[in-house]
Amino acid sequence: MDEEIDIPEYFLCPISLQIMRDPVTTVTGITYDRESIQQWLSTTAAACPVTKQPLPPTSGLTPNHMLRRLIQAWCIANPSSGVDRIPTPKSPLQRSLVLKLIRDVNRRGADSDPQLQMSALRKLDELAAEGGDRNHHCMAEAGVAKAMVSFVVRRFKGGNALGIDEALRILKLTWTPSPENKLVVMDNSDLIQSVLWILKIEIGNSTKTNATTALKIIAEVSSSGFMEKLELDFFEQVVKIMTDMKSPQAAVRAALHVLIQACASGRNRAMIVETGAVAELIEMELSNQEKKATELRFCLLAQLCSCADGRQQLLKHAGGMAVVAKRLLRNSPATDDRALCVMESIARFAAAPEVVKEMLRVGAVSKLCMVLQADCADYLKKKAREILRLHSGDWSNSPCIQVYLLTRNPR
Repeated sequence: MDEEIDIPEYFLCPISLQIMRDPVTTVTGITYDRESIQQWLSTTAAACPVTKQPLPPTSGLTPNHMLRRLIQAWCIANPSSGVDRIPTPKSPLQRSLVLKLIRDVNRRGADSDPQLQMSALRKLDELAAEGGDRNHHCMAEAGVAKAMVSFVVRRFKGGNALGIDEALRILKLTWTPSPENKLVVMDNSDLIQSVLWILKIEIGNSTKTNATTALKIIAEVSSSGFMEKLELDFFEQVVKIMTDMKSPQAAVRAALHVLIQACASGRNRAMIVETGAVAELIEMELSNQEKKATELRFCLLAQLCSCADGRQQLLKHAGGMAVVAKRLLRNSPATDDRALCVMESIARFAAAPEVVKEMLRVGAVSKLCMVLQADCADYLKKKAREILRLHSGDWSNSPCIQVYLLTRNPR
């Protein structure tokens, strides 16, 4: 937009200071852009930004149709100044419509109509996919999450997968970690069994992503006691999603999140290692699969290497220590931290003579010395220094160690 154009002041939202696309007036009499005021109410104290008067989150936002028409007319009259036309916003989703669709989806017994049920489910899917945050907020408040979980579990118990993809996608799009929603999914073993059942049958990439995202949601809100009761079959399915070359990257990232959440339990770490996850993580890094997921992979790898079996599996892989050294100082501070944690676990608890030599041979020692010289956080330098001190005698003949000896802090 041309910087010289004179925009009427009352066209601007008091929060974003941008031209309002969907002006709404609050109970305090101030007009804002709908998206800005809704975001304000969801993240800050419930008070009007201008008047500071109380503004309950449930208070109505009245569309200011007159102002919207004036803004649209002004935009149409100023295309030569780079002003884009503002389309008429869609009418807000009515809660009554969402509740009716939920009732149609949940009809059972004599009242059940499969066609009506699927039609309602597809309509909810459409509203969730196209409506943006406004629709998602309305659907979340109406209890869509509970309805979708109930639908998925019923389908699982009836051995019928019809509509499950839509239900899981709706759950993903409208999910908010509200207390009510958390109660629906936390410690829900039926939902986990339902999702695992879906993952074991022939499914498309969309369903695979939605199902894995559902597991991620469950893992994030469930209690530690519930997570400790997970069985090997659960981890085998999640690792399979993580390692399957056909899995969408969104599904792979969700699977990594699930495994990281589960690693709080030593029992779970042992089972994840048993699935062969350590070797798979190394192979994924060696093949440069989605560099954006490297941080997650190293977070999981560091947790698995905190147990003896995990360290053994890393050292058993010919490229294990080499890939950890290679990623150090190449991705992000979080990856550096996790890579140093892996090196420290190896150097402190699995440092057989051949392992110490291997660290030197594959460049791990050189990388540790480079950390001391790099422009990185002090805590990372401290970790690298501590690892070097563990076996400085064995590595003393290395040229890079001379740099370390010259730069280390006095003891």
